[in-house]
Amino acid sequence: MPRELPKAYAPEAVEEPVLEKWLHSDVFRPHPSAEEALKTGHPTYCIVIPPPNVTGTLHMGHAFTFTLQDILIRRKRMQGYATLWQPGTDHAGIATQMVVERMLEKEGLSRRDLGREKFLERVWAWKEHSGGTIVRQLKRMGASCDWSRERFTLDEGLSRAVREVFVRLYEEGLIYRGQRLVNWDPVLETAISDLEVQHEEEDGHLWYIRYPLADEPSQHLIVATTRPETMLGDVAVAVHPEDERYRHLIGREVILPLVGRRIPVIADEHVDPEFGTGCVKITPAHDFNDYEIGRRHGLPMINIFTPRAHIVDADFIPAKYRGLDRYEARERIVADLDAEGLLEKVEPHRHSVGRGDRSHAVIEPLLTDQWFVRIKPLAEPAIRAVEEGRIRFVPEFWAKTYFDWMHNIQDWCISRQLWWGHRIPAWYCADCGEITVAREDPEHD
Repeated sequence: MPRELPKAYAPEAVEEPVLEKWLHSDVFRPHPSAEEALKTGHPTYCIVIPPPNVTGTLHMGHAFTFTLQDILIRRKRMQGYATLWQPGTDHAGIATQMVVERMLEKEGLSRRDLGREKFLERVWAWKEHSGGTIVRQLKRMGASCDWSRERFTLDEGLSRAVREVFVRLYEEGLIYRGQRLVNWDPVLETAISDLEVQHEEEDGHLWYIRYPLADEPSQHLIVATTRPETMLGDVAVAVHPEDERYRHLIGREVILPLVGRRIPVIADEHVDPEFGTGCVKITPAHDFNDYEIGRRHGLPMINIFTPRAHIVDADFIPAKYRGLDRYEARERIVADLDAEGLLEKVEPHRHSVGRGDRSHAVIEPLLTDQWFVRIKPLAEPAIRAVEEGRIRFVPEFWAKTYFDWMHNIQDWCISRQLWWGHRIPAWYCADCGEITVAREDPEHD
């Protein structure tokens, strides 16, 4: 009697035996081996998998990308190439640290309660327990990687390679430590990249504040701002050089409300005369546009926030605001401005707000010491490659986007204030402040 066909297709009945056969054979390894291929000149083809986060699960983007790579590697394998699809997973610094910190919160603990070493033990334990899900999913998809070569970005060999590359780039002058404005996440207490900041339109307010003229206190400039708390770090008021309303005030000074500091009125073409009153407060240490204006005009940079976005305890800050959370400081400052007759009006205002994609905290532009890669020397050959036709864009109009990006590219902040991940191989002398960057840990006296 012939067997009845099942009414529904059961993929596991087909896939599992095939997958087991693949995984227990060496069909996905290079044939011949890499060593033999190099000796004999046998054609080779290799893809390094863009490593997914070890703590994650596959999504449609992974499935699409890995399917395309699988097609390429299988085609070359059938053409007789010695093929290698190198698998691995990423330690996912911020994502993994956040997961473990949330676990600790449920126990009433923080990473600081544990200390670095104990905290890292917890992270490694969690990684070993939960970190294999995405690899199992990749295998179930039938990804024809050489699984005998699986790597993790914190493996000893890769950690040595990261240190070696860092030191080389430092020796070549392509990596440096400097103080610049960065995206700061006050929940994670670390700098994050532009790609990790999500900008969304949110409802807020425009506060119109009166800045009295220093030599004529009965007169004032009215400045509109979405962030009145940052006025504690104001160093100037800017107007457009062709704005007839304010030309006669350029070069004079105003009194910073609630603080009493004298600050100049400057002219800069970046100012939009149509925004607010056409007068803008300049806070170089807490706004990216203001930072560039401050650099152009040689203005001081006054940092008013701690890493947790509280007002710093410093002499230039009125005592009653020191230590306040930024939003509590906002409420106090607005109330005090109103009480002193310096608040002209408040209007509803919808504007773009940047939030960290992991913590969802409002990002604070912060002036901090970080490590950067000089990007322009690296961008120049990449620009030439497209200009000379060695790389083509399909469709061609994307080349314009590429050039716009590459010609305006900024130095890349590569340091993070995390405990989980690669540590920058730099040591700081507590006595003299000298920095040592080295391949090996320096010996202590």
